[in-house]
Amino acid sequence: MAISFPKHLKPLEPSGTVLLQEERKKATFQTAQLTNFIYGTEYLEKKNRIQSIMENDPILADKSHRYYSGRLVRFRKSLAAAKRLVELLKEHNWTDEEYGIADLLFDESSAFRLHRSMFMPTILNQGTEEQQKMYLEPARRYEIIGCYAQTELGHGSNVRGLETTATYHPVTETFELNSPTLTSAKWWIGGLGVAATHAIVMARLISQGKDFGPHPFIVQIRNLANHEPLEGITVGDIGPKFGFNTVDNGFILFDHVRIPHFAMLARYARIEKKTGEYITPPNSKLAYGTMVYVRANIVLESRNVIARAATVAVRYSAVRIQGSDASNPKRITAADGSEKIVETPVLDYTMQQFRLFPIIAQAYACHFTGKEMHRMYHENQERMAQGDFSYLADLHASSSGLKSLVTTLGVNAIEECRRACGGHGYSLFSGLGQFYQDYLPKATWEGDNYLLTQQTARHLFKTFRSVRAGKINDKSSTFSSKYIAEYLSFPQAQLPAASPQDFSNSEVLLSAFKYRTAYLIAKAIHAIDIEKITWNDMLVDIYRISRAHCQLLMVYNFINATFNRSSNNNTNAAITPPVKEVLQQMAILFSLSVLDQEAADFLTSGYISSTQFTMARKQLITVIKSIRPNAVALVDAFDLPDYLLNSALGGSNGNVYEVMTAMAEREPLNHKKVADGYDEFIRPLIHQGKACWSVDQRGVARL
Repeated sequence: MAISFPKHLKPLEPSGTVLLQEERKKATFQTAQLTNFIYGTEYLEKKNRIQSIMENDPILADKSHRYYSGRLVRFRKSLAAAKRLVELLKEHNWTDEEYGIADLLFDESSAFRLHRSMFMPTILNQGTEEQQKMYLEPARRYEIIGCYAQTELGHGSNVRGLETTATYHPVTETFELNSPTLTSAKWWIGGLGVAATHAIVMARLISQGKDFGPHPFIVQIRNLANHEPLEGITVGDIGPKFGFNTVDNGFILFDHVRIPHFAMLARYARIEKKTGEYITPPNSKLAYGTMVYVRANIVLESRNVIARAATVAVRYSAVRIQGSDASNPKRITAADGSEKIVETPVLDYTMQQFRLFPIIAQAYACHFTGKEMHRMYHENQERMAQGDFSYLADLHASSSGLKSLVTTLGVNAIEECRRACGGHGYSLFSGLGQFYQDYLPKATWEGDNYLLTQQTARHLFKTFRSVRAGKINDKSSTFSSKYIAEYLSFPQAQLPAASPQDFSNSEVLLSAFKYRTAYLIAKAIHAIDIEKITWNDMLVDIYRISRAHCQLLMVYNFINATFNRSSNNNTNAAITPPVKEVLQQMAILFSLSVLDQEAADFLTSGYISSTQFTMARKQLITVIKSIRPNAVALVDAFDLPDYLLNSALGGSNGNVYEVMTAMAEREPLNHKKVADGYDEFIRPLIHQGKACWSVDQRGVARL
């Protein structure tokens, strides 16, 4: 007989539902209008339709097992869910966007995720028409399942250091794929451990005795009849991880495996079949366009990640009552009509607001920056199609730094929100613990978050030198070159701010971020060029420069979208005055909170004085307090359904304690009144001294 809570017991008043209703009444804007502005009606209609399908699907509807099951059970269920999503994809003829919505809502990575996100896009972008016909068409039908095998046991971010080789033999017209060392084993490859039949393998191309560096090869790794590894291939799962355990991250080694000439993806570079001559790509920068797109998606994804964490923490903080604020006691009207004082919602405490409200602002900053990155990506694609590659370097550098920044923000936001939920945040039922574990790999894949910043800084250094030398004109100028040029025109400028209120001026804030970034670049170049400091010794400064540049980008995009009504929202939804006002408040909050966190950089630049910084910090608290009535509405506007959140603390109805206890009832240890293990491990201990005890009919012991 399972253990259950007495059904007649109710939480202490006021209920969570009542408290959330009160919060929503305080909002100065209509939540639906902001939601529509963020996503647009077309996207929302698709999301609601797909959500309804999934919530009523016998395989996809119930996510409760995630909190109680071990890896084997969760992995099998994730395979069943992945298969079901493919069936729904075909049944409803979903587009890539619609499948992406379903994947977001289900919120569990599976063995098939890399098939869609890396395997197929790589064939599409780097394969010839013949290769696409051979591999992409069956991949879309899931007749083959693929993965992307780049990272090795001994090499990750340093792609040039990969050890796996692909040596071409003109006589047999084959490549010989080989893993010459233990560290050359492909490792961490999602989908490889169990599911994949094929892999895109990044290997060093060797032909005519020359090493041409890493190139992509498409390789069948398992027998399509029985799924056994092909001869010469050792493949398996790397084992349990800190999180992400519904994905079969795998390893693979090749023992002189022969693959046909056709296996090398040859849209850009190729090997002459008869001679082995290497034909170089028309432009080495073409592959960067795809990387920009992937990283733009990561920026936009971080919006959902941060918004999700903030939604749980803000809603719970509105429901959780704790202690009393003597200066502003919380009063409610009881069922009998009388007024009584109750404990204070945690969200009323300034420290909780200081922790959570900037995180809400981060989510909105990621939204507008992600939208702008997508717009810039498409503009760059059009330019490259016309042979203009001048825009690419700046865009690629910024996308690299943004990937580093926003995934770091995401990881930190989830953990900060979890802690802000107090003791209950430690429970997996909060929906934040497992979420943190599964998101954490983002900080290292698609480029390690620290190494990526070198790409950003290297480009900024080159741009600074070019601007200083007068080599960049108006036609070739970029966002980076413009703010660097402003700095070089007035290198001793100081911030024009005389009161705390001046720090709610968007132009004042933007000028501070521009100056700070350009100042850091100038000092680094002086250290490298004049003082001859080595690159290695500059790595900490390089990280700070990339971070400053990308924080400037986020501040600029947020301010530009909310103060200038920029078109980069891309939803075709009008912004109403109340929505615009609250978004402007959030843009100021985001800017001030970053300024506060990065105080050292701003102060050492000399652009902001210590007195002015004190003003900025004072204004930060003022802005936080002004946002308090809109806190719940601001997270509600992200429209993240309970199906996605899967959280006892962050549900839209506020029934925290009812859901928490109901979820505890489902714990397998509670399925029997006396748990397994009692007879074997507990009873022998407590009964060894039974002569000392007497037990009444209820089992109560007495000495």
